[in-house]
Amino acid sequence: MSAIYGKPDYWDLATQELAAVDPVMAELIASYPNVSLEGRGEVFHTLARAIVGQQISVKAADSVWARFAAHLQKIEAQRVLDSSVEELRVCGLSARKVEYLYDLAKHQQAGLLDVALWHDLDDEAVIAKLVDIRGIGRWTAEMFLIFYLLRPNVLPLDDIGLLKAIALLYHDGERLPLGDIRALAQKWQPWCTVATWYLWRSLDPVPVEY
Repeated sequence: MSAIYGKPDYWDLATQELAAVDPVMAELIASYPNVSLEGRGEVFHTLARAIVGQQISVKAADSVWARFAAHLQKIEAQRVLDSSVEELRVCGLSARKVEYLYDLAKHQQAGLLDVALWHDLDDEAVIAKLVDIRGIGRWTAEMFLIFYLLRPNVLPLDDIGLLKAIALLYHDGERLPLGDIRALAQKWQPWCTVATWYLWRSLDPVPVEY
């Protein structure tokens, strides 16, 4: 099975079912018609973009990524490896993230990011494969599940934006304990990815693309 491009085939069903069980979701879904998560089908691009976005705001990540992409001109492993540490740091990347991007590029060059066999693995098994790569933790792996594999039921509980949106929309701005968030998310099953995407939209109407 090859990478998925464009809108996931489950999206329309998911939005219908989420809107039926959750009034907050119904309002969000109605507020953002004719847009959806879209697959890019570029594994190195997706993982590099997720690494750049680790532990910083979406706005900051967009700014750093724009400089990084402009420097490389094309998002390719060899172009990363051909860049000096200084050139990448000027883009706004931390020294640690530069190390991670070099390591990711080396994995790509060595053929270790061939995900052809990953499509039949469940989400946790894919995460286990990815976190073996330096610099990729659970959050980054979950972004890969969402934006590359388009898995329908990912709930990234380490995502700052998701937690903020849930606090604002469901608890008057107060951050809920993770156990309460998991309980809230039960009604989003099996479409937690879709719910997460719309909660992100409540904070930033422009969809993030990894």
